[in-house]
Amino acid sequence: MAALSPGDHIDHRGTPFTEDLLQQLLNALLDPTTGRRHVGDAQFDGALFSEQAWLGGALYSGGVAFSGATFPEGANFTDASFSGLAMFDGANFAGSTSFVSTSFSTARFNHASFLGFCNFQGASFSGSVGFADASFSSAVFDGTAFEATAYFGRALFSGHAGFSRTTFLGPARFEGAAFSGNASFDSASFSGTIDFGGAVFSGTVGFREAQFVGTPLLGPLVCTGEVVLDGAVFQQPVRVEVAAPQVSCARTRWLSTAMVQLRNAELDLRDAVFEYPVVVAARPTPFPIPGSNASAPTTDLHSQEPGVCLISISGVDAAHLVLQDIDLSACRFAGAVHLDQMRVDGWCTFATTPSRRRRLSLTWWSRRSTLAEEHHWRTQAHHPAPAVGWTPPPEGTPVLRPAALAALYRQVRKSLEDGKNEPDAADFYYGEMEMRRHDATRPRAERALLAAYWALSGYGLRATRALIWLMGAMTATVLALMVWGLPADEPKPTTIGRQVAVGQEVTWTTDTPDPVNPTGSLAERVSTERFEKALRVVINSVVFRSSGQDLTTVGTYTEMASRLAEPVLLSLAILAVRSRVKR
Repeated sequence: MAALSPGDHIDHRGTPFTEDLLQQLLNALLDPTTGRRHVGDAQFDGALFSEQAWLGGALYSGGVAFSGATFPEGANFTDASFSGLAMFDGANFAGSTSFVSTSFSTARFNHASFLGFCNFQGASFSGSVGFADASFSSAVFDGTAFEATAYFGRALFSGHAGFSRTTFLGPARFEGAAFSGNASFDSASFSGTIDFGGAVFSGTVGFREAQFVGTPLLGPLVCTGEVVLDGAVFQQPVRVEVAAPQVSCARTRWLSTAMVQLRNAELDLRDAVFEYPVVVAARPTPFPIPGSNASAPTTDLHSQEPGVCLISISGVDAAHLVLQDIDLSACRFAGAVHLDQMRVDGWCTFATTPSRRRRLSLTWWSRRSTLAEEHHWRTQAHHPAPAVGWTPPPEGTPVLRPAALAALYRQVRKSLEDGKNEPDAADFYYGEMEMRRHDATRPRAERALLAAYWALSGYGLRATRALIWLMGAMTATVLALMVWGLPADEPKPTTIGRQVAVGQEVTWTTDTPDPVNPTGSLAERVSTERFEKALRVVINSVVFRSSGQDLTTVGTYTEMASRLAEPVLLSLAILAVRSRVKR
Protein backbone atom coordinates (compact mmCIF):
# COMPACT_ATOMS: atom_id res chain seq x y z
CA MET A 1 0.00 0.00 0.00
CA ALA A 2 2.90 2.34 0.60
CA ALA A 3 3.62 2.29 -3.11
CA LEU A 4 0.07 3.41 -4.08
CA SER A 5 -0.71 6.96 -5.19
CA PRO A 6 -3.96 8.71 -6.13
CA GLY A 7 -5.37 7.50 -9.44
CA ASP A 8 -3.52 4.17 -9.45
CA HIS A 9 -5.12 1.01 -10.77
CA ILE A 10 -5.92 -1.70 -8.27
CA ASP A 11 -6.86 -5.32 -8.68
CA HIS A 12 -8.33 -7.10 -5.65
CA ARG A 13 -10.51 -9.73 -7.24
CA GLY A 14 -11.63 -12.30 -4.72
CA THR A 15 -10.02 -10.44 -1.81
CA PRO A 16 -11.71 -10.68 1.62
CA PHE A 17 -11.90 -7.21 3.15
CA THR A 18 -12.39 -6.12 6.70
CA GLU A 19 -13.50 -2.56 7.36
CA ASP A 20 -10.01 -1.60 8.60
CA LEU A 21 -8.25 -3.14 5.64
CA LEU A 22 -10.55 -1.40 3.17
CA GLN A 23 -9.96 1.97 4.82
CA GLN A 24 -6.19 1.48 4.70
CA LEU A 25 -6.43 0.77 0.98
CA LEU A 26 -8.58 3.82 0.26
CA ASN A 27 -6.49 6.11 2.48
CA ALA A 28 -3.46 5.17 0.43
CA LEU A 29 -5.28 6.62 -2.61
CA LEU A 30 -6.20 9.91 -0.90
CA ASP A 31 -5.46 12.96 -3.05
CA PRO A 32 -4.21 15.70 -0.69
CA THR A 33 -5.06 18.47 -3.14
CA THR A 34 -8.77 17.60 -3.36
CA GLY A 35 -9.20 15.71 -0.11
CA ARG A 36 -10.89 12.89 -2.00
CA ARG A 37 -9.81 9.35 -2.61
CA HIS A 38 -8.92 8.94 -6.26
CA VAL A 39 -9.10 5.46 -7.74
CA GLY A 40 -8.25 4.60 -11.31
CA ASP A 41 -9.28 1.25 -12.74
CA ALA A 42 -10.48 -0.94 -9.89
CA GLN A 43 -11.34 -4.62 -9.93
CA PHE A 44 -13.19 -6.07 -6.94
CA ASP A 45 -14.87 -8.97 -8.75
CA GLY A 46 -15.83 -11.67 -6.28
CA ALA A 47 -14.48 -9.70 -3.32
CA LEU A 48 -15.97 -10.25 0.12
CA PHE A 49 -16.59 -7.27 2.38
CA SER A 50 -17.24 -8.86 5.76
CA GLU A 51 -18.29 -5.57 7.35
CA GLN A 52 -20.13 -2.60 5.91
CA ALA A 53 -18.08 -1.24 3.04
CA TRP A 54 -17.50 2.52 3.22
CA LEU A 55 -16.64 3.45 -0.35
CA GLY A 56 -18.38 6.82 -0.53
CA GLY A 57 -16.92 10.19 -1.49
CA ALA A 58 -14.30 8.61 -3.75
CA LEU A 59 -13.53 9.48 -7.37
CA TYR A 60 -13.37 6.44 -9.63
CA SER A 61 -11.82 7.78 -12.83
CA GLY A 62 -11.47 4.44 -14.57
CA GLY A 63 -13.57 1.35 -14.97
CA VAL A 64 -14.77 -0.20 -11.74
CA ALA A 65 -15.91 -3.80 -11.37
CA PHE A 66 -17.73 -5.24 -8.36
CA SER A 67 -19.26 -8.15 -10.29
CA GLY A 68 -20.07 -11.02 -7.99
CA ALA A 69 -18.88 -9.10 -4.92
CA THR A 70 -20.59 -9.82 -1.60
CA PHE A 71 -21.57 -7.17 0.93
CA PRO A 72 -23.06 -9.01 3.97
CA GLU A 73 -23.47 -5.78 5.92
CA GLY A 74 -24.26 -3.57 2.94
CA ALA A 75 -22.24 -0.77 1.38
CA ASN A 76 -22.04 3.00 1.36
CA PHE A 77 -21.18 4.77 -1.92
CA THR A 78 -22.63 8.16 -0.93
CA ASP A 79 -21.24 11.06 -3.00
CA ALA A 80 -19.01 8.75 -5.00
CA SER A 81 -18.26 9.58 -8.63
CA PHE A 82 -17.81 6.93 -11.35
CA SER A 83 -16.34 8.39 -14.55
CA GLY A 84 -16.01 5.09 -16.34
CA LEU A 85 -18.04 1.92 -16.55
CA ALA A 86 -19.28 0.77 -13.16
CA MET A 87 -20.10 -2.93 -13.10
CA PHE A 88 -22.05 -4.47 -10.21
CA ASP A 89 -23.37 -7.47 -12.12
CA GLY A 90 -24.33 -10.26 -9.75
CA ALA A 91 -23.26 -8.33 -6.66
CA ASN A 92 -24.97 -9.32 -3.44
CA PHE A 93 -25.90 -6.52 -1.01
CA ALA A 94 -27.30 -8.20 2.10
CA GLY A 95 -27.46 -5.09 4.27
CA SER A 96 -28.50 -1.49 3.68
CA THR A 97 -26.87 0.06 0.67
CA SER A 98 -26.51 3.75 -0.12
CA PHE A 99 -25.77 5.35 -3.47
CA VAL A 100 -27.12 8.73 -2.33
CA SER A 101 -25.93 11.59 -4.58
CA THR A 102 -23.65 9.22 -6.45
CA SER A 103 -22.86 10.07 -10.05
CA PHE A 104 -22.40 7.42 -12.72
CA SER A 105 -21.38 7.58 -16.32
CA THR A 106 -22.43 4.08 -17.38
CA ALA A 107 -23.44 1.44 -14.87
CA ARG A 108 -24.56 -2.16 -14.82
CA PHE A 109 -26.36 -3.83 -11.93
CA ASN A 110 -27.66 -6.82 -13.86
CA HIS A 111 -28.57 -9.78 -11.64
CA ALA A 112 -27.55 -7.79 -8.57
CA SER A 113 -29.32 -8.62 -5.33
CA PHE A 114 -30.28 -5.94 -2.79
CA LEU A 115 -31.60 -7.82 0.24
CA GLY A 116 -31.58 -4.77 2.48
CA PHE A 117 -32.76 -1.21 1.99
CA CYS A 118 -31.29 0.30 -1.19
CA ASN A 119 -31.07 4.09 -1.50
CA PHE A 120 -30.29 5.85 -4.79
CA GLN A 121 -31.72 9.25 -3.80
CA GLY A 122 -30.19 12.08 -5.77
CA ALA A 123 -28.02 9.80 -7.87
CA SER A 124 -27.34 10.65 -11.50
CA PHE A 125 -26.64 8.44 -14.50
CA SER A 126 -25.25 10.35 -17.48
CA GLY A 127 -24.99 7.16 -19.51
CA SER A 128 -27.12 4.07 -19.76
CA VAL A 129 -27.77 1.94 -16.71
CA GLY A 130 -29.00 -1.63 -16.51
CA PHE A 131 -30.77 -3.37 -13.64
CA ALA A 132 -31.83 -6.41 -15.68
CA ASP A 133 -32.97 -9.29 -13.46
CA ALA A 134 -31.92 -7.38 -10.35
CA SER A 135 -33.85 -8.02 -7.15
CA PHE A 136 -34.70 -5.36 -4.57
CA SER A 137 -36.14 -5.77 -1.11
CA SER A 138 -36.94 -2.07 -0.79
CA ALA A 139 -35.50 0.52 -3.16
CA VAL A 140 -35.66 4.30 -3.35
CA PHE A 141 -34.64 6.20 -6.49
CA ASP A 142 -36.23 9.50 -5.45
CA GLY A 143 -34.68 12.45 -7.24
CA THR A 144 -32.50 10.26 -9.43
CA ALA A 145 -31.66 11.50 -12.91
CA PHE A 146 -31.43 9.01 -15.80
CA GLU A 147 -30.08 10.88 -18.80
CA ALA A 148 -29.90 7.85 -21.08
CA THR A 149 -31.61 4.47 -21.15
CA ALA A 150 -32.69 3.10 -17.78
CA TYR A 151 -33.28 -0.63 -18.07
CA PHE A 152 -35.14 -2.49 -15.29
CA GLY A 153 -36.22 -5.45 -17.40
CA ARG A 154 -37.39 -8.43 -15.33
CA ALA A 155 -36.30 -6.69 -12.13
CA LEU A 156 -38.02 -7.84 -8.94
CA PHE A 157 -39.16 -5.32 -6.32
CA SER A 158 -40.42 -7.32 -3.36
CA GLY A 159 -41.02 -4.21 -1.21
CA HIS A 160 -41.60 -0.53 -1.81
CA ALA A 161 -40.18 0.91 -5.02
CA GLY A 162 -39.76 4.68 -4.94
CA PHE A 163 -39.11 6.70 -8.09
CA SER A 164 -40.58 10.00 -6.91
CA ARG A 165 -39.16 13.15 -8.54
CA THR A 166 -37.06 10.93 -10.80
CA THR A 167 -36.08 12.31 -14.19
CA PHE A 168 -36.05 9.96 -17.18
CA LEU A 169 -34.52 11.88 -20.09
CA GLY A 170 -34.09 8.71 -22.12
CA PRO A 171 -36.13 5.54 -22.48
CA ALA A 172 -37.39 3.89 -19.30
CA ARG A 173 -37.78 0.16 -19.73
CA PHE A 174 -39.54 -1.98 -17.13
CA GLU A 175 -40.70 -4.86 -19.32
CA GLY A 176 -41.29 -8.02 -17.35
CA ALA A 177 -40.58 -6.32 -14.01
CA ALA A 178 -42.51 -7.44 -10.94
CA PHE A 179 -43.54 -5.02 -8.18
CA SER A 180 -44.81 -6.93 -5.15
CA GLY A 181 -45.24 -3.80 -3.02
CA ASN A 182 -46.30 -0.25 -3.80
CA ALA A 183 -44.51 1.70 -6.51
CA SER A 184 -44.29 5.48 -6.58
CA PHE A 185 -43.45 7.58 -9.64
CA ASP A 186 -44.93 10.73 -8.11
CA SER A 187 -43.65 13.98 -9.62
CA ALA A 188 -41.40 12.01 -11.98
CA SER A 189 -40.60 13.40 -15.41
CA PHE A 190 -40.60 11.19 -18.53
CA SER A 191 -39.08 12.67 -21.67
CA GLY A 192 -38.62 9.43 -23.58
CA THR A 193 -40.52 6.25 -24.12
CA ILE A 194 -41.77 4.08 -21.25
CA ASP A 195 -42.07 0.34 -21.63
CA PHE A 196 -44.04 -1.59 -19.01
CA GLY A 197 -44.75 -4.54 -21.30
CA GLY A 198 -45.22 -7.67 -19.21
CA ALA A 199 -44.68 -5.81 -15.93
CA VAL A 200 -47.03 -6.61 -13.04
CA PHE A 201 -47.81 -4.35 -10.06
CA SER A 202 -49.27 -6.14 -7.04
CA GLY A 203 -49.79 -3.00 -4.96
CA THR A 204 -50.59 0.62 -5.72
CA VAL A 205 -48.64 2.40 -8.43
CA GLY A 206 -48.65 6.18 -8.28
CA PHE A 207 -47.88 8.76 -10.96
CA ARG A 208 -49.16 11.79 -9.00
CA GLU A 209 -48.06 15.11 -10.54
CA ALA A 210 -45.89 13.22 -13.03
CA GLN A 211 -44.84 14.96 -16.25
CA PHE A 212 -45.08 12.99 -19.50
CA VAL A 213 -43.17 15.23 -21.89
CA GLY A 214 -42.51 13.03 -24.90
CA THR A 215 -44.09 9.71 -24.00
CA PRO A 216 -46.07 8.16 -26.87
CA LEU A 217 -47.16 5.11 -24.83
CA LEU A 218 -47.78 4.59 -21.13
CA GLY A 219 -48.26 0.91 -20.51
CA PRO A 220 -49.46 -1.65 -20.75
CA LEU A 221 -49.77 -1.29 -16.97
CA VAL A 222 -51.15 -4.37 -15.23
CA CYS A 223 -51.90 -3.71 -11.56
CA THR A 224 -53.91 -5.67 -9.02
CA GLY A 225 -54.18 -2.57 -6.84
CA GLU A 226 -54.81 1.04 -7.81
CA VAL A 227 -53.17 3.14 -10.52
CA VAL A 228 -53.08 6.79 -9.45
CA LEU A 229 -52.43 9.46 -12.09
CA ASP A 230 -53.81 12.39 -10.09
CA GLY A 231 -52.40 15.69 -11.28
CA ALA A 232 -50.31 14.12 -14.07
CA VAL A 233 -49.63 16.20 -17.19
CA PHE A 234 -49.53 14.68 -20.69
CA GLN A 235 -47.87 17.18 -23.03
CA GLN A 236 -47.76 15.15 -26.25
CA PRO A 237 -50.13 12.71 -27.99
CA VAL A 238 -50.17 9.58 -25.86
CA ARG A 239 -51.76 6.19 -25.63
CA VAL A 240 -52.46 4.96 -22.10
CA GLU A 241 -53.06 1.24 -21.56
CA VAL A 242 -54.00 0.14 -18.04
CA ALA A 243 -55.57 -2.98 -16.56
CA ALA A 244 -56.36 -2.39 -12.88
CA PRO A 245 -59.36 -2.52 -10.52
CA GLN A 246 -59.13 1.22 -9.88
CA VAL A 247 -57.66 4.02 -11.98
CA SER A 248 -57.68 7.59 -10.70
CA CYS A 249 -57.07 10.43 -13.17
CA ALA A 250 -58.32 13.28 -10.99
CA ARG A 251 -56.95 16.72 -11.98
CA THR A 252 -54.96 15.30 -14.88
CA ARG A 253 -54.13 17.65 -17.75
CA TRP A 254 -54.20 16.45 -21.33
CA LEU A 255 -52.46 19.03 -23.50
CA SER A 256 -52.79 16.97 -26.66
CA THR A 257 -54.89 14.16 -28.08
CA ALA A 258 -54.92 10.87 -26.21
CA MET A 259 -56.36 7.38 -26.32
CA VAL A 260 -57.02 5.85 -22.90
CA GLN A 261 -57.76 2.14 -23.08
CA LEU A 262 -58.64 0.33 -19.88
CA ARG A 263 -59.59 -3.12 -18.65
CA ASN A 264 -61.16 -4.31 -15.38
CA ALA A 265 -61.18 -0.73 -14.14
CA GLU A 266 -63.17 1.81 -12.19
CA LEU A 267 -62.11 5.19 -13.57
CA ASP A 268 -62.25 8.57 -11.81
CA LEU A 269 -61.87 11.66 -14.05
CA ARG A 270 -62.78 14.37 -11.53
CA ASP A 271 -61.53 17.84 -12.47
CA ALA A 272 -59.52 16.55 -15.43
CA VAL A 273 -58.64 19.10 -18.13
CA PHE A 274 -58.98 18.11 -21.80
CA GLU A 275 -57.60 20.65 -24.26
CA TYR A 276 -57.86 18.24 -27.20
CA PRO A 277 -60.07 15.21 -27.92
CA VAL A 278 -59.43 12.37 -25.48
CA VAL A 279 -61.00 8.96 -26.09
CA VAL A 280 -61.70 6.75 -23.07
CA ALA A 281 -62.53 3.22 -24.17
CA ALA A 282 -62.81 -0.28 -22.75
CA ARG A 283 -60.54 -2.89 -24.27
CA PRO A 284 -62.17 -6.33 -24.50
CA THR A 285 -58.94 -8.29 -25.03
CA PRO A 286 -55.60 -8.27 -23.13
CA PHE A 287 -53.03 -5.70 -24.17
CA PRO A 288 -50.23 -6.91 -26.46
CA ILE A 289 -46.66 -6.53 -25.24
CA PRO A 290 -44.78 -4.14 -27.57
CA GLY A 291 -42.34 -5.98 -29.81
CA SER A 292 -43.75 -9.37 -28.85
CA ASN A 293 -46.53 -11.71 -29.87
CA ALA A 294 -47.44 -12.28 -26.21
CA SER A 295 -50.11 -10.44 -24.24
CA ALA A 296 -49.75 -8.64 -20.94
CA PRO A 297 -50.51 -11.02 -18.02
CA THR A 298 -53.89 -10.47 -16.37
CA THR A 299 -54.20 -13.67 -14.32
CA ASP A 300 -54.91 -11.87 -11.06
CA LEU A 301 -57.62 -9.78 -12.72
CA HIS A 302 -59.68 -12.62 -14.17
CA SER A 303 -62.17 -12.34 -11.32
CA GLN A 304 -62.87 -8.73 -12.36
CA GLU A 305 -65.25 -7.73 -15.13
CA PRO A 306 -63.28 -6.76 -18.27
CA GLY A 307 -65.34 -3.63 -18.75
CA VAL A 308 -64.70 -0.09 -17.51
CA CYS A 309 -66.91 1.73 -15.02
CA LEU A 310 -66.60 5.52 -14.99
CA ILE A 311 -67.14 6.88 -11.47
CA SER A 312 -67.11 10.65 -11.95
CA ILE A 313 -66.49 13.44 -14.45
CA SER A 314 -67.41 16.17 -12.00
CA GLY A 315 -65.63 19.42 -12.75
CA VAL A 316 -64.71 18.34 -16.29
CA ASP A 317 -65.23 20.34 -19.47
CA ALA A 318 -66.61 17.43 -21.49
CA ALA A 319 -66.48 19.16 -24.88
CA HIS A 320 -63.43 17.06 -25.88
CA LEU A 321 -64.36 13.86 -24.06
CA VAL A 322 -65.29 10.75 -26.05
CA LEU A 323 -66.57 7.64 -24.26
CA GLN A 324 -66.68 4.23 -25.92
CA ASP A 325 -68.12 1.05 -24.39
CA ILE A 326 -68.10 2.51 -20.88
CA ASP A 327 -70.35 1.60 -17.95
CA LEU A 328 -71.88 4.90 -16.77
CA SER A 329 -74.29 3.42 -14.24
CA ALA A 330 -72.42 4.91 -11.26
CA CYS A 331 -70.99 8.00 -12.97
CA ARG A 332 -71.55 11.40 -11.37
CA PHE A 333 -72.10 14.06 -14.02
CA ALA A 334 -72.84 16.87 -11.56
CA GLY A 335 -70.42 19.76 -11.92
CA ALA A 336 -69.36 18.92 -15.48
CA VAL A 337 -69.87 21.49 -18.23
CA HIS A 338 -70.61 21.10 -21.94
CA LEU A 339 -72.12 17.67 -21.41
CA ASP A 340 -74.19 18.30 -24.51
CA GLN A 341 -70.95 18.20 -26.55
CA MET A 342 -69.69 14.96 -25.01
CA ARG A 343 -69.57 12.00 -27.40
CA VAL A 344 -71.05 8.73 -26.15
CA ASP A 345 -70.25 6.01 -28.68
CA GLY A 346 -70.31 2.26 -28.75
CA TRP A 347 -72.05 0.29 -26.05
CA CYS A 348 -72.26 2.71 -23.13
CA THR A 349 -74.71 1.75 -20.39
CA PHE A 350 -76.41 3.91 -17.79
CA ALA A 351 -78.14 3.09 -14.53
CA THR A 352 -81.69 1.80 -14.79
CA THR A 353 -84.81 2.03 -12.69
CA PRO A 354 -85.45 -0.77 -10.16
CA SER A 355 -86.58 -3.93 -11.90
CA ARG A 356 -88.58 -5.33 -8.99
CA ARG A 357 -91.40 -3.87 -7.03
CA ARG A 358 -92.05 -4.23 -3.34
CA ARG A 359 -94.30 -7.08 -2.22
CA LEU A 360 -97.90 -6.01 -1.56
CA SER A 361 -97.16 -2.63 -3.13
CA LEU A 362 -98.83 -1.18 -6.20
CA THR A 363 -95.75 0.90 -7.02
CA TRP A 364 -93.62 0.02 -10.00
CA TRP A 365 -91.14 1.88 -12.14
CA SER A 366 -91.15 2.31 -15.86
CA ARG A 367 -88.04 0.65 -17.28
CA ARG A 368 -85.62 3.29 -18.52
CA SER A 369 -82.02 4.52 -18.36
CA THR A 370 -81.28 7.01 -15.61
CA LEU A 371 -78.44 9.06 -14.18
CA ALA A 372 -76.82 7.97 -10.93
CA GLU A 373 -77.80 11.35 -9.45
CA GLU A 374 -81.49 10.47 -9.81
CA HIS A 375 -80.87 7.28 -7.81
CA HIS A 376 -79.29 9.38 -5.07
CA TRP A 377 -82.20 11.81 -5.07
CA ARG A 378 -84.84 9.08 -5.01
CA THR A 379 -83.36 7.60 -1.84
CA GLN A 380 -83.39 10.99 -0.11
CA ALA A 381 -86.63 12.54 -1.39
CA HIS A 382 -89.94 12.12 0.44
CA HIS A 383 -92.21 10.42 -2.04
CA PRO A 384 -95.39 8.43 -1.51
CA ALA A 385 -93.67 5.63 -3.38
CA PRO A 386 -90.93 3.87 -1.41
CA ALA A 387 -87.42 4.20 -2.85
CA VAL A 388 -86.85 0.46 -2.97
CA GLY A 389 -84.15 -0.61 -5.39
CA TRP A 390 -82.65 2.85 -5.88
CA THR A 391 -78.94 3.22 -5.12
CA PRO A 392 -78.08 5.54 -2.22
CA PRO A 393 -75.31 8.12 -2.68
CA PRO A 394 -71.79 7.39 -1.42
CA GLU A 395 -70.98 8.87 1.94
CA GLY A 396 -70.30 12.59 1.69
CA THR A 397 -71.79 12.94 -1.78
CA PRO A 398 -74.21 15.88 -2.09
CA VAL A 399 -77.68 15.13 -3.47
CA LEU A 400 -78.91 17.36 -6.29
CA ARG A 401 -82.33 18.95 -6.45
CA PRO A 402 -84.78 18.13 -9.26
CA ALA A 403 -84.07 21.42 -11.08
CA ALA A 404 -80.36 20.59 -11.31
CA LEU A 405 -81.14 17.01 -12.33
CA ALA A 406 -83.39 18.26 -15.13
CA ALA A 407 -80.50 20.35 -16.49
CA LEU A 408 -78.18 17.31 -16.41
CA TYR A 409 -80.73 15.16 -18.21
CA ARG A 410 -81.21 17.86 -20.83
CA GLN A 411 -77.48 18.07 -21.63
CA VAL A 412 -76.90 14.32 -21.77
CA ARG A 413 -80.01 13.92 -23.93
CA LYS A 414 -78.63 16.51 -26.38
CA SER A 415 -75.35 14.58 -26.51
CA LEU A 416 -77.15 11.34 -27.38
CA GLU A 417 -79.33 13.06 -29.97
CA ASP A 418 -76.26 14.54 -31.67
CA GLY A 419 -74.86 11.02 -31.81
CA LYS A 420 -78.06 9.87 -33.59
CA ASN A 421 -79.03 7.71 -30.63
CA GLU A 422 -82.66 8.77 -30.52
CA PRO A 423 -84.11 5.76 -28.64
CA ASP A 424 -81.73 6.15 -25.68
CA ALA A 425 -82.10 9.92 -25.79
CA ALA A 426 -85.84 9.39 -25.22
CA ASP A 427 -85.11 7.90 -21.79
CA PHE A 428 -83.26 11.05 -20.80
CA TYR A 429 -86.14 13.19 -22.04
CA TYR A 430 -88.34 11.11 -19.73
CA GLY A 431 -85.92 11.76 -16.86
CA GLU A 432 -85.88 15.48 -17.60
CA MET A 433 -89.67 15.66 -17.55
CA GLU A 434 -89.78 13.62 -14.33
CA MET A 435 -87.49 16.10 -12.61
CA ARG A 436 -89.55 19.01 -13.90
CA ARG A 437 -92.68 17.36 -12.53
CA HIS A 438 -91.09 16.95 -9.11
CA ASP A 439 -89.52 20.41 -9.05
CA ALA A 440 -91.38 22.25 -6.29
CA THR A 441 -90.10 25.62 -7.54
CA ARG A 442 -92.23 25.42 -10.69
CA PRO A 443 -95.83 26.70 -10.81
CA ARG A 444 -98.47 24.26 -9.65
CA ALA A 445 -100.39 24.57 -12.92
CA GLU A 446 -97.34 23.51 -14.88
CA ARG A 447 -96.69 20.59 -12.55
CA ALA A 448 -100.33 19.51 -12.81
CA LEU A 449 -100.11 19.60 -16.61
CA LEU A 450 -96.92 17.53 -16.51
CA ALA A 451 -98.58 15.07 -14.12
CA ALA A 452 -101.46 14.60 -16.56
CA TYR A 453 -98.99 14.20 -19.45
CA TRP A 454 -97.11 11.57 -17.42
CA ALA A 455 -100.27 9.69 -16.42
CA LEU A 456 -101.73 9.58 -19.93
CA SER A 457 -98.69 8.57 -21.97
CA GLY A 458 -95.48 8.74 -19.95
CA TYR A 459 -94.58 12.09 -21.55
CA GLY A 460 -95.39 10.73 -25.01
CA LEU A 461 -92.95 7.85 -24.58
CA ARG A 462 -95.09 4.99 -23.24
CA ALA A 463 -97.25 3.60 -26.02
CA THR A 464 -98.78 0.93 -23.80
CA ARG A 465 -99.99 3.50 -21.31
CA ALA A 466 -101.56 5.65 -24.04
CA LEU A 467 -103.21 2.61 -25.64
CA ILE A 468 -104.66 1.50 -22.31
CA TRP A 469 -106.18 4.93 -21.83
CA LEU A 470 -107.44 4.85 -25.42
CA MET A 471 -109.05 1.44 -24.92
CA GLY A 472 -110.55 2.64 -21.66
CA ALA A 473 -111.94 5.79 -23.26
CA MET A 474 -113.37 3.83 -26.17
CA THR A 475 -114.98 1.31 -23.82
CA ALA A 476 -116.50 4.06 -21.71
CA THR A 477 -117.79 5.80 -24.81
CA VAL A 478 -119.35 2.61 -26.19
CA LEU A 479 -121.09 1.94 -22.88
CA ALA A 480 -122.33 5.52 -22.61
CA LEU A 481 -123.74 5.42 -26.14
CA MET A 482 -125.41 2.05 -25.59
CA VAL A 483 -127.05 3.15 -22.36
CA TRP A 484 -127.93 6.80 -23.08
CA GLY A 485 -126.63 7.91 -26.45
CA LEU A 486 -128.50 5.80 -29.02
CA PRO A 487 -132.23 6.57 -29.42
CA ALA A 488 -134.86 3.94 -28.75
CA ASP A 489 -135.72 3.78 -32.45
CA GLU A 490 -134.24 5.28 -35.56
CA PRO A 491 -136.12 8.56 -36.25
CA LYS A 492 -137.96 8.32 -39.59
CA PRO A 493 -138.74 11.34 -41.76
CA THR A 494 -142.46 12.31 -41.82
CA THR A 495 -144.08 14.15 -44.73
CA ILE A 496 -147.08 16.32 -43.89
CA GLY A 497 -149.33 18.02 -46.53
CA ARG A 498 -152.82 19.40 -47.03
CA GLN A 499 -155.31 18.44 -49.67
CA VAL A 500 -156.53 21.43 -51.71
CA ALA A 501 -158.81 22.12 -54.70
CA VAL A 502 -157.78 21.14 -58.19
CA GLY A 503 -155.39 23.58 -59.74
CA GLN A 504 -154.00 25.01 -56.53
CA GLU A 505 -150.40 24.49 -55.22
CA VAL A 506 -149.81 21.72 -52.74
CA THR A 507 -147.30 22.25 -49.89
CA TRP A 508 -145.57 19.20 -48.41
CA THR A 509 -143.38 19.42 -45.25
CA THR A 510 -140.89 16.67 -44.50
CA ASP A 511 -139.47 16.63 -40.97
CA THR A 512 -137.40 14.24 -38.86
CA PRO A 513 -138.57 13.98 -35.29
CA ASP A 514 -136.09 14.31 -32.40
CA PRO A 515 -134.50 11.06 -31.24
CA VAL A 516 -136.35 9.47 -28.37
CA ASN A 517 -134.28 8.62 -25.31
CA PRO A 518 -134.05 4.90 -24.74
CA THR A 519 -136.26 3.35 -22.14
CA GLY A 520 -136.49 -0.03 -20.61
CA SER A 521 -134.08 -2.08 -18.53
CA LEU A 522 -130.31 -2.01 -18.85
CA ALA A 523 -130.30 -5.50 -20.31
CA GLU A 524 -132.56 -4.32 -23.13
CA ARG A 525 -130.26 -1.39 -23.93
CA VAL A 526 -127.05 -3.45 -23.97
CA SER A 527 -127.76 -5.48 -27.06
CA THR A 528 -125.67 -6.67 -29.96
CA GLU A 529 -127.31 -4.27 -32.41
CA ARG A 530 -126.82 -1.26 -30.16
CA PHE A 531 -123.19 -2.33 -29.46
CA GLU A 532 -122.42 -2.46 -33.19
CA LYS A 533 -123.84 1.04 -33.71
CA ALA A 534 -122.00 2.46 -30.69
CA LEU A 535 -118.69 0.84 -31.80
CA ARG A 536 -119.07 2.37 -35.27
CA VAL A 537 -119.54 5.80 -33.72
CA VAL A 538 -116.45 5.37 -31.47
CA ILE A 539 -114.15 4.11 -34.23
CA ASN A 540 -115.08 7.07 -36.40
CA SER A 541 -114.44 9.39 -33.45
CA VAL A 542 -110.92 7.99 -32.96
CA VAL A 543 -109.98 8.98 -36.50
CA PHE A 544 -111.78 12.32 -36.03
CA ARG A 545 -114.72 11.55 -38.32
CA SER A 546 -118.46 11.84 -37.85
CA SER A 547 -120.37 8.58 -38.01
CA GLY A 548 -123.65 10.18 -39.20
CA GLN A 549 -125.51 8.17 -36.58
CA ASP A 550 -128.58 9.76 -34.99
CA LEU A 551 -127.89 10.28 -31.31
CA THR A 552 -129.69 11.61 -28.29
CA THR A 553 -128.53 14.81 -26.63
CA VAL A 554 -126.34 12.85 -24.23
CA GLY A 555 -124.97 10.82 -27.11
CA THR A 556 -124.16 13.95 -29.12
CA TYR A 557 -122.05 15.42 -26.32
CA THR A 558 -120.45 12.06 -25.67
CA GLU A 559 -119.43 11.82 -29.31
CA MET A 560 -118.00 15.35 -29.21
CA ALA A 561 -115.88 14.52 -26.18
CA SER A 562 -114.77 11.30 -27.81
CA ARG A 563 -113.76 13.05 -31.03
CA LEU A 564 -111.65 15.46 -28.96
CA ALA A 565 -109.92 13.07 -26.53
CA GLU A 566 -109.47 9.79 -28.34
CA PRO A 567 -107.54 11.10 -31.37
CA VAL A 568 -105.16 12.76 -28.90
CA LEU A 569 -104.59 9.45 -27.10
CA LEU A 570 -104.04 7.70 -30.43
CA SER A 571 -101.53 10.37 -31.43
CA LEU A 572 -99.66 9.95 -28.14
CA ALA A 573 -99.41 6.21 -28.71
CA ILE A 574 -98.08 6.72 -32.25
CA LEU A 575 -95.61 9.30 -30.96
CA ALA A 576 -94.34 6.87 -28.32
CA VAL A 577 -93.83 4.13 -30.89
CA ARG A 578 -92.05 6.56 -33.18
CA SER A 579 -89.63 7.62 -30.44
CA ARG A 580 -88.55 3.99 -29.96
CA VAL A 581 -87.98 3.12 -33.61
CA LYS A 582 -86.54 6.44 -34.77
CA ARG A 583 -83.02 6.24 -36.07
